[in-house]
Amino acid sequence: MDVWVYLLGAGALIVNFIAYRAETANNYRIISALALGLLSAHFFMQGALAGGIGLAIGSIRNIVSLRYTQTPVLVGFVFINVAFCIWEWLVLESPAILFIAYASALVFTVGTIVLKSAEAIRKWFIVAELLGLIYAALVGSVFGVLFNISNLTSIVVKLVQESKKTARLNQ
Repeated sequence: MDVWVYLLGAGALIVNFIAYRAETANNYRIISALALGLLSAHFFMQGALAGGIGLAIGSIRNIVSLRYTQTPVLVGFVFINVAFCIWEWLVLESPAILFIAYASALVFTVGTIVLKSAEAIRKWFIVAELLGLIYAALVGSVFGVLFNISNLTSIVVKLVQESKKTARLNQ
């Protein structure tokens, strides 16, 4: 099992590195859905339920948001995240760090469904990636930590590239 934990984590890291370089929001959503699915399995195998659930929901959300971005879809995914958070907290009595994972999931949910441009999504996701980084560190997921650091780096690099490109075009 240990080898699968590492392979899934490494796969998620590589796939999502590609996702943040996508030129359109929908390309990002497709590639990221795969990465989220891989990281979800990684967290489940580590026993980090909140991370596994939040990422699985995120993978499905990214696929749904390719076509549907209306308010009821947003409300539905927010409800699903909150319901799982409450269930995990009250019924399973999971540790309070689960709130960090679900806060990250909610930021991702709002950004993925509401925002239309890849650049806006990248900016919004800085907060979610920071929360994910904290959660991954607290549950001891090396690949989760690397995943979030890689994502934050990708976001910053892409935003700087876009800023320079815009500056050149405006000269």
